[in-house]
Amino acid sequence: MTSSTKKRVAQIRHGQVPKGYRLTRCGIVPTDWTESCLGDIYTERNEPGNENLPLLMVSIHSGVSDGEVDEEQLPKKVKRIADKTQYKRAASGDLVFNMMRAWQGAIGTVRTEGMVSPAYIVAVPNDKVDPLFMDYYVKMERTIQYIHRQSYGVTDFRLRLYWDSFISIPCVLPPLAEQRKIAKMLAAQDRVIELKGKLLAEKQWQKKYLMQQLLTGKKRLPGFDGKWEKVKLSEVLFERKEKNICQDHRICSVAVQKGVVDQIEHLGRSYAAADTSNYGVAHYGDVIYTKSPSGEFPYGIIKQSQLKEDVAVSPLYGIYEPASYELGYVLHTYFGSTINCSNYLLPIIQKGAKNTINITNGVFVSNCLYLPVDHGEQKALAKVFVAVDREIDLFRQDLEQEELKKKALMQLLLSGIVRV
Repeated sequence: MTSSTKKRVAQIRHGQVPKGYRLTRCGIVPTDWTESCLGDIYTERNEPGNENLPLLMVSIHSGVSDGEVDEEQLPKKVKRIADKTQYKRAASGDLVFNMMRAWQGAIGTVRTEGMVSPAYIVAVPNDKVDPLFMDYYVKMERTIQYIHRQSYGVTDFRLRLYWDSFISIPCVLPPLAEQRKIAKMLAAQDRVIELKGKLLAEKQWQKKYLMQQLLTGKKRLPGFDGKWEKVKLSEVLFERKEKNICQDHRICSVAVQKGVVDQIEHLGRSYAAADTSNYGVAHYGDVIYTKSPSGEFPYGIIKQSQLKEDVAVSPLYGIYEPASYELGYVLHTYFGSTINCSNYLLPIIQKGAKNTINITNGVFVSNCLYLPVDHGEQKALAKVFVAVDREIDLFRQDLEQEELKKKALMQLLLSGIVRV
């Protein structure tokens, strides 16, 4: 970023209007940008869909794509009478948004012709805008805030963005040539993100393959030919009953991706009770079992603590000291698979009336796993997966940096702070 750009950013952040800029209801923008509203750009399309067209849906995270319509998202009135005649055609370049999820970012430009469910509104752009530019513009933070304010509903769950509210949303747009250049730059960054996402997915697939081969004994690491035996987890995991009596430990949660993580860092705030003296204390290397469903893990998740300090966790969690750190890491890796986790837990879990998971800390370690007896082989397996996980973590961090870069580019380019 040049010194002149930094100066301009600082001026705008302090509410000052730099030379060549003006103040509008959308903020401080270049003087040659045109102030209008979305109703000046779009007209509503209500053409019926063709059954031969693919169904389109808008994801909050990935934009418009082919996919099955989630009927649960349809209003009850629509759901009762929903049939293909009620679906709407959406042409390439049209803007579509889910009336119930637009305020969360479920809005975007159609890339290929298709049809959308009655839960969506379809808007046709005029020749004053580049459709790809508008795909980015409607997702910038400022526009989403306007969409949220324009949505009707007593609670967030009931918020709806209707056409009459959509058309009054203000916008300030650059000349068409600049729109196209901005869209081209952001699309290039999207391609970088897509490529790095594929590289991360490939590394994750490689890890799954290694797990299928090495953690079942199908393939052995060079130099090891010792026995694998069925081992009851109670023989290698020992319950830790230490309590946070002095209430002087960090409060942590357990997450699918991040494992044992600071609760405020993970959830944005602490959900701990005022008195945490009955919370369990987990040490570095301990294996922790969370007794609640989480995403693809319907019976809870099992993670090893990689935090090199003692931390406090909910009294609902089971905490276990493994026979060795390396064996703990092997179990951490094994239970990272949704199938492995479910296969182990399903036979020993009882579901409560409200779908709660009923399992004691003792019952958790009552089932068996097929494990190598030789500690040397356990150590070698752990070493392999530590290296794989570090590589995956580097790829994930790289991807996150590219996503942050895109967010910064959108903020600078779509507001006119940086000109192309």
